[in-house]
Amino acid sequence: MQLNNEQQMILDGSQGEVMAKVMKTLVMYGETFGAERMVQVTSDKGHLVTSFGLSVMKPVYSLMQQLIDAGVMSKQQFSVDPRPLDKNVPANLLQNIVFKVMYSKQKQYEKQLQSMGLMSDDAFTCTCYMDEIGNKPQQGDVLSWAESSAVVYANSVLGARCNRNSGIIEMFGSIAGCVPYFGLLTDDGRKASWVVEIKTTKKPEAQILGSTIGMKVMEEVPFIRGLDQFIGNELNQQVKDYLKDMGAATASNGAVGLYHVDGLTPEAVEQKDALIRDDAKVYVIDDAELERVKSSYPIVWEDPSATPKLCFVGCPHLSLSQLSEWTDRLEKALQAAGRSKVGLPVVFTAAPAVKAKFELTADFQRLKALKIVLSDICPLMYMNNPMCRNMPVITNSNKLRTYTTARYCTDDEIVEAIVKGGLPS
Repeated sequence: MQLNNEQQMILDGSQGEVMAKVMKTLVMYGETFGAERMVQVTSDKGHLVTSFGLSVMKPVYSLMQQLIDAGVMSKQQFSVDPRPLDKNVPANLLQNIVFKVMYSKQKQYEKQLQSMGLMSDDAFTCTCYMDEIGNKPQQGDVLSWAESSAVVYANSVLGARCNRNSGIIEMFGSIAGCVPYFGLLTDDGRKASWVVEIKTTKKPEAQILGSTIGMKVMEEVPFIRGLDQFIGNELNQQVKDYLKDMGAATASNGAVGLYHVDGLTPEAVEQKDALIRDDAKVYVIDDAELERVKSSYPIVWEDPSATPKLCFVGCPHLSLSQLSEWTDRLEKALQAAGRSKVGLPVVFTAAPAVKAKFELTADFQRLKALKIVLSDICPLMYMNNPMCRNMPVITNSNKLRTYTTARYCTDDEIVEAIVKGGLPS
């Protein structure tokens, strides 16, 4: 890899041994993927995927302390993924004991994050790009992020540039202010090797469509055609919410870091078919294909017919408009069924800043009346422990389904389950 003078001097130790190790790690990372040079990180802020104080993550805490002691700080303030705990989320005594043991380093780790450059005490979310958070990249910005759902959103919907980095590597990029130039940072790496043609009779469920695309194209770049007939050609809030959820599923059910939507996403609007490789493969998605994929999801509960004990909605975190839409939808469904509150414990998750803004609205009072919990927790971190593994949890998130034992339900099925307090028919 060819480094500029400043980068080479850092590698040679001009800023100390610890900073030299940071640069050496980035160089080794880049050379692994054939990068020939570094490029500057141009975004205002960074984002870290590692937000949870698991007791077994001792190497992370040791590394962070070495950086802090050496004065090697991030050149950017940053947000981080959601916290793993919230006392308001339903849990029994034994679960709470397990949580305390598992995440015993949470407070200590958050102090380290603050020392490194955490934006604020409430900058804990996987949707850091939302307006309320203050970490929205501009088109063309070069990022050093790792959170898969944020990376695919930033690349696709915002037109920023970021590879699917790993945890810690993304922090090193923010510290050094540069990242290796390869993959989705390059013009060639952003070209589509798949053309996905949507030929369904109705608007596809965002989570199932994303899952279907992700499992087919894996880490490659798809160019999606035909979606405009259902969601239009304007990047309004409703469309951005749809793409957020679709993209998270492409990234977790596959390894997609970038997708283009014909006539909608920035690069597709500007470059059109020039984004498609000459040898691109074609994948047609119709109603039958969506049903085939949904039917393939395994049900890993010990008792497949068990009554759900908990429902999570919001992985990735919900937007302000989604919170209002879900509140309205559930209130109407419950009223139609002659009920005043939900039939099973339900948790909506949103970023702390989004949550705080929503709590000032009349819709929040309606949500509270339905006995729904609003939390800024990470559902995935809540589920990834021995006590929750055997717990029958339902969700409309394909990401949560993929990484935990939670069972996927469509939005309509979630509403039915919440109203009647049992599995949808």
